[in-house]
Amino acid sequence: MDTDTEELIALSEPECGSRELELISSVLYSGRWSDGVMLESFEAAFANWVGRKHALAVSSGTLGVWITLRAWGIGPGDEVVCASHSWHQVAQAITLIGATPVFADINYWTGCLSAEKAALKITERTKAILAGNTNGHPADWAALRALADQHRLHLLEDSTEALGSRYRGHNVGSFGDVAVFDFSQPSSLCTGEGGMVVTDNENLFHELRYLRQRRLADRNSVSVGSRVPLQAGMSEISAALGLAQLATMEERLAIRKRVQGWYEAEMQSFEGIKPPYIAEGVDEVHWMLYVVHLGKRFSGSARTQMIEDLRSGGIETAAYSHPLHQQFFYMNTGDSIGRKRGWLADTDRIGDRALALPLHTQLDSSQVKFIVKTLKDTSLNVGAGAAIY
Repeated sequence: MDTDTEELIALSEPECGSRELELISSVLYSGRWSDGVMLESFEAAFANWVGRKHALAVSSGTLGVWITLRAWGIGPGDEVVCASHSWHQVAQAITLIGATPVFADINYWTGCLSAEKAALKITERTKAILAGNTNGHPADWAALRALADQHRLHLLEDSTEALGSRYRGHNVGSFGDVAVFDFSQPSSLCTGEGGMVVTDNENLFHELRYLRQRRLADRNSVSVGSRVPLQAGMSEISAALGLAQLATMEERLAIRKRVQGWYEAEMQSFEGIKPPYIAEGVDEVHWMLYVVHLGKRFSGSARTQMIEDLRSGGIETAAYSHPLHQQFFYMNTGDSIGRKRGWLADTDRIGDRALALPLHTQLDSSQVKFIVKTLKDTSLNVGAGAAIY
């Protein structure tokens, strides 16, 4: 197989159809490429889809977290408890705003922040908890809400990876005081770059909107300049992409579910394979990518070799997560934010051996079969044994 980039089976591949082209064209010919009706329409439609009162489009999930923390008055000297294990590292917004991320361990089975382990990290400096729905699996929001309420903390939900997933009868994005979505690849709703912040709090929403950017409508406002906003808005073109994709979201999620089913059928060829874990109270999971966990005999370097072998075979894959607490910046901050292996046992255990495989609407059953066969071959070559437990 030709292994040039254009011939790879891509890890993620956004879908562009006639609706996207139509809405983008309408923006291009409108003469209004920012802060217009397309943005307002996307925000309203997304709020309705998630089930929140307000939605605010931003230029990235990271900036969405940043302005949320700022609106809550969180900054230098404050702590935010979060997980180190994730794909989109929106938790880095904690560092960017000057607060301190305090990494807590995850639930081994779900990959999400553990409320029990997060409780061990709370101090008098803690102001908020940031938890995500890891690779589509909802966190234990009942326990996290109880923990936040007990300590009077803000609860921030990162739902980037879980569009369409449901927990106890509710869509993800409806559990935190604020929830944040990032729409860059490999999100199932992709605007290239961008994100959304959702909340039910009216006053907080107006503060978030002010902090996002200075709008054209603010030109004659006497309050302009009382606080310095970011330039963190979403363009009309990106909003058009988002609005078009949201209109067909249920259809795309159904196609992705079918691809997931092909994976699960083919994965039975691995000895001892277990079906993806679904926790109690979780109604539906829409995986962001198809993630497998390599056996204990596999190291991080072995996974890297497998990624290279798969690419040589024409398949794009990736390490699902590089835990934040092991990254160079946090290991060298001088204030003990980073830690060596063993400090977060379950995060370390998953971090080295989680391998993300392609999952998107452009895949067919023969490609999935080829991906799994190639994965099996390379796992045997690298690890000399069954790859998955």
